[in-house]
This record gives sequence, C-alpha cells and structure tokens, in this order.
Amino acid sequence: MSEMTDVSKDKLIADFKVVVADAEELLRATANQAGDKAADLRAKIQNRLADAKLRIADAEEAVIVKAKEVGRAADNYVHDNPWRSVGIAAGIGFIAGLLIGRR
Repeated sequence: MSEMTDVSKDKLIADFKVVVADAEELLRATANQAGDKAADLRAKIQNRLADAKLRIADAEEAVIVKAKEVGRAADNYVHDNPWRSVGIAAGIGFIAGLLIGRR
C-alpha cells in the first residue's frame, strides 16, 4: 500500500507541475491584455502559482526523504538477515521463473 501511495504522490507532483507550467504559459499569453481587473487577476494567479511551487517542492522533498528511509530500512534488514534475504530473493526468482516459463 505504501508503494502505491508513493507512486500516487509522484504522479500527483508530476501532474501538478504540468498544470503550473500551463498556467504560467497562460499568464504570459494574456500579459498584453489591458484592464485593472485582468492585471489583478494575473497578480492573484501568480501569487497562487508561487505558493503552489513551494508546496510541490515540499512534497517532492517528503517523497525523497521517505524513499531514503525505506532504502535504509531495506539495507539494514538485509545486513541483519543475510541468509533470510537470500532465501526470499531466491523464492521470488523461482516464482518469477515459473510464471515466465508458462508463456
């Protein structure tokens, strides 16, 4: 379940970056539009985009930290239980070989 959540976070971050880039492009395209209302709206959107970029950076940092923690935990487990880890890897390899052999 945690892997699925990490993948979902990565996908959400990537999708959000695309939305931010599109919004910035829209702002640039409408920069020549006259009027106080348009200028106010552009300023408001720019502020929100800046806030969104900060949140994206925070979310990315959290994902990186979590991935490093998981990697350290796996490394510690393998070092603490080397033969069990070899057995698990062999079992997974055996099952994968059976599944691939059925094709």
